[in-house]
Amino acid sequence: MFLEIITPGKKIFTGEVKLIQVPGEKGSFEILKNHAPIISTLEKGIIKVINMKDEQDFFDINGGVIEVNKNKIIILAESEQE
Repeated sequence: MFLEIITPGKKIFTGEVKLIQVPGEKGSFEILKNHAPIISTLEKGIIKVINMKDEQDFFDINGGVIEVNKNKIIILAESEQE
């Protein structure tokens, strides 16, 4: 799956991933390969990313939106890292 995490200031992640866990409005959820298409709002919390080498990255966000379609994931987020 190809993931982009974009904040108003910059892209904070771009690359191929195995799994992503996000703080959804009604609780945390995970996206794996071939996930059904969705668009969802995100709450303040942590995005967990597992890349193709099984390495984990974590990103703090203040909310945002996720779109998943055909193994491409785009997250537009307000980041605490800015």
